[in-house]
Amino acid sequence: MGILALLWGSTFLWIKVALEGFSPVQVTLIRCVLASLTLLALCFGTRQRLPRGAAMWGRIFVAAFFCNALPFGLFSVGEQSVGSGVAGVLNATTPLWSVLIGIAIGTERRVRPVRLGGLLLGFAGVVVIFAPWQQADSVGWGALAIFGAAASYAVGFAYMGRTLVGKGIPTVSLSSAQILAATALTILTLPAGGLSPVHAQVTTVIAVVVLGIFATGITFHLTYRIIADEGATNAATVGYLLPVVSVLLGAVVLSEDFSLRVAAGMMVVLVGVAMTRRQKRAPSPSASPAQSPAVPTASKH
Repeated sequence: MGILALLWGSTFLWIKVALEGFSPVQVTLIRCVLASLTLLALCFGTRQRLPRGAAMWGRIFVAAFFCNALPFGLFSVGEQSVGSGVAGVLNATTPLWSVLIGIAIGTERRVRPVRLGGLLLGFAGVVVIFAPWQQADSVGWGALAIFGAAASYAVGFAYMGRTLVGKGIPTVSLSSAQILAATALTILTLPAGGLSPVHAQVTTVIAVVVLGIFATGITFHLTYRIIADEGATNAATVGYLLPVVSVLLGAVVLSEDFSLRVAAGMMVVLVGVAMTRRQKRAPSPSASPAQSPAVPTASKH
């Protein structure tokens, strides 16, 4: 989860830099193509095959739209007017969307008080970092696009958890197929700015390559692994760690705002994430009821 947070949190920095030489559609398409090549190499290198069947590929395309093509495009559009640190902060609303969706579709029937408290505390930390009362100018179309991307991620995670994982298909095969489908969907958007002139420089090329291979390809595979192992809501909680990475990178690399308030907000976020990651403890089957030590049980979704 820590590796995923570092890679995913850096996404907003790479997008911001890549937009200096490419249009939003071009950034989205290039990252999808590079991620596809990375995951297909991993898939075939481990001797796995892509999923088969029209029904399965239909579900993969739906997941690719909500979890890849749509949010990738919205982030590229949003970061034209929103800083990379703020983008990471706004994306941290994904866990709350995920819980709300989980309750609506019945996958989150029993949200424990400590977990719900962690989600709310994490969101409070996000609000402290974002400080909307100080940055009213940031709440515009760019910010709304990123909010939409965060909600789209949550929909995609829930859909993937219900229809794709746990069907006997290796996660590397699913992640490769889904990002390939996202590439196909993104190609359809080329007329909407994807054919504009490219102003590539060394920094923008490096940014889009790192964005595609590491911050998209490797990150997406790790996300699929967490969804398969721990469920869609637990996978979404990594979103609360993203502001820590995105704000720090934005401050160090792009000289974006960093203050004591931001640092305090990040500490609140980390405490909230720790609360959401707490697991129930149950008595060991081999111990007697009176003297059974508590051991952690896996979270089920």
